[in-house]
Amino acid sequence: MSIIDIKQGKPEKELSVGLHPNAIISSPDQRFLYVANGNSDYVSVIDAQAQQVTDSIFVGLFNRGNGYIGSTPNALAINPEGTTLYVANGMDNALCVVALGSKAATNGKGSPQIKGYIPTQAYPSGIVLNNNELYVMNLEAVGARVANPVDQSGQGRNPTKKELKAYNSHKQLASISFIPVPDEAQLATFTEKVKQQSLQFRLALTEQVPRPGVAPRPVPERIGEPSVFKHVLYIIKENRTYDQVLGDMRQGNGLPELCIFGDSVTPNQHRIARDYLLLDNYHVSGKSSAEGHHWASAAMVTDYTEKSVRAWFRSYPHVLYDALVYDKKGLIWNNALDHGKTVRMYGEACTCQYNEKQYDWRSLYEMRKEGKPFSYTNTTTISRIRPVLSMDFPGCNDETISDQMRADAFIKELNETAANPNADLPNLMVMSLPNDHTAGVNPAFPVPRAMVADNDLAVGRIVDAITHSRFGASTVIFITEDDSQAGWDHVSAYRTTGFIVSPYSRLQKTVHTNYNQTSMVRTMEQILGLPPMNVLDATALPMFDCFSDNPDLSFKYKVVPNRVNLTDMNPSPAGLKGTSLRFANLSMRHGFYHIDQGHDDLLNRILWFTAKGKKRYPAELAGAEEEDDDDD
Repeated sequence: MSIIDIKQGKPEKELSVGLHPNAIISSPDQRFLYVANGNSDYVSVIDAQAQQVTDSIFVGLFNRGNGYIGSTPNALAINPEGTTLYVANGMDNALCVVALGSKAATNGKGSPQIKGYIPTQAYPSGIVLNNNELYVMNLEAVGARVANPVDQSGQGRNPTKKELKAYNSHKQLASISFIPVPDEAQLATFTEKVKQQSLQFRLALTEQVPRPGVAPRPVPERIGEPSVFKHVLYIIKENRTYDQVLGDMRQGNGLPELCIFGDSVTPNQHRIARDYLLLDNYHVSGKSSAEGHHWASAAMVTDYTEKSVRAWFRSYPHVLYDALVYDKKGLIWNNALDHGKTVRMYGEACTCQYNEKQYDWRSLYEMRKEGKPFSYTNTTTISRIRPVLSMDFPGCNDETISDQMRADAFIKELNETAANPNADLPNLMVMSLPNDHTAGVNPAFPVPRAMVADNDLAVGRIVDAITHSRFGASTVIFITEDDSQAGWDHVSAYRTTGFIVSPYSRLQKTVHTNYNQTSMVRTMEQILGLPPMNVLDATALPMFDCFSDNPDLSFKYKVVPNRVNLTDMNPSPAGLKGTSLRFANLSMRHGFYHIDQGHDDLLNRILWFTAKGKKRYPAELAGAEEEDDDDD
C-alpha cells in the first residue's frame, strides 16, 4: 500500500500487505486502516499514525491449518463503534464477521476473533452498513442456470417468455441484499448454513493420511495413495455446449433439435461417449475463455477476473498472459512441478507467432499434406512453463493452424517416446485443441462444421495413438471445453461436453452425476497424488463414478474418419446475399478465428444459421440479440 502526501503530491512510504489488495476503509476514529487482500484471504490492519502494519486477520472460511486459499475477501464495512469488521468473501458467498482486537481497534481487546459468517447470494462484492442493516451487492446473483422468472425491466412484473434470457452465461444479474445485523444466535445459525453450502465436509477427504500397502486404484481414495495411472493427458477445447454436440445421443439428457454438430460432424466424440462413458451433467465454471482457461487449470479465478469479465479493459487473458489472473497457488502444472511430477505443455498458456501475411488456413493445410515445414515460434510469459513447453506443437491462440497439425506434432512425439525403451511420458500433459471454436463464415476458413470436424478428428487420432501405445494402460485422458460461451442448452448455459478415456473408464453407460471443471482438476490431482490448490478444488467432488476397478485392457480405440470434408471452405461474399452475406461480412469484421474476438452470441447465431437455415433461433435459451455484450 502506498502512502502519499497529498499536499506535496509525493509518495512517502510503501507498506507490504497481502496479494491483490482490493479494498480499503478506515476505522471511525481514523486511527486504523483495513485492507482486504483478495489473493491471500486475510485483512491487513495498519496503524495510520505509525504507518505500520499492526495485524493480519485471516478471514477465509477454511482456516484449518491446510493453507487453502480462495475465499477472496474484496469489500469491507465497519460498525460505528469500530469494534466489528464485515468482510465480503466473494468465493465463499458469505460475509465474514470479525471482532477486532487491540492491535486493530481503539476499543478492541485481545486478539481478533472470527465471530461467524453470513450467507449471501453469489460473489458478494460490496458492503454498506446503515442503521444496523447490511446492504450487500452480489456480483453474480441471478441468471445463467435456468430460465428465471425475474423482472429484468424493473417494472415489478413477471417477464414474458421473450424476456427470459437467463440461459445465456453472459446474461446474469447482480443484486442487492438487505440483511439486518444478526444477533449471536442468528449468526451461529448463519455460520452453519455457510459451512454446509460450502461443502466443507469434503475437506475430510483431503486430510486423510495415505495408508501403507494400499493397492493401486484408478482414483485413489486418499491423496498420496497409488493410482494405476502414471500419466494424465488433459485436453482443453473451445466453447461448445452439451446440446450443440451431444444433444442427439438418446442415452443422455439431450435435446436433438438443438444439436448442430452431431454424430455426422463429431463421430469420434460420439464414439468415445459410447465406448467409454457419456457425461450428461458435466459443466464448465466460467463464462468466457478469459475465465475458462483459468478455471480449467486452476479450479478458480481471482477477484480481478471476476470484476473484469464484463469489460476486459486491461487484457483478454485466455492464454494467461496477465499476471493479475494468477492466484496465490497457481495452476495445476505448478502444483505438479512443486510435487516432483514431470510436466509437458502442448499449446496451452502460450501464443504461436508466425508471418500472418505469408500463411492462411488453406496454404498451411496444403503445406501439411505436402510435408513442407511451417516456421513458427511458441512464446509464453510464464517462466515456469518455458522449460516444459513443446516448441513443435503450435500454440492455441490462432485457428489459422489446423488441429491436424497439432495432432501430428503430439503423435510424433508420443511415437518417439514409445520407441525408446528408456523414455517415459510426462506425468501431466496439458494440451489445447481450439478449433471447435470455428471462425464463423469467414471465407478464409472452412465452414463451421468442417472446423468442428477437424477438432473431432484430432481428438480421435490422439486417443487412438495413446490407446495403441505402450502407455495405453497407464494413461488417462480428460477432455473438457474451456467454457460454453453463450451457446444454447436446454439444461444450463454452463453444461458442456466432457470425456474420460482409459481402460478403467470403459463403462459404456451414462453418468448423470453432477460434475464440473473443479471436479476434473481435483480428480487429476487425486490421481497424481497432489494436494488441492484452493478451497474450490479442495471441496470439489472427485469423479469416482467415472472409473471401475476392473479394466478392459484389450480394447484399443480406433479413430473414426471424418465424415465432413475438412477443406470445405466458406463461400466468398461476392456470391452471397441476404443473411448469408451479412453473416459473412460480420465474420470477417469480428475476426472470430482469434479466440473470442467477436460477440459470442453473434457467432452462435451464425453457427445456428449454417446448420438450421431460417429455422427459429432458440433465443429463450441463448439470449436476445439486442442484449449482446461487447466484452470480447
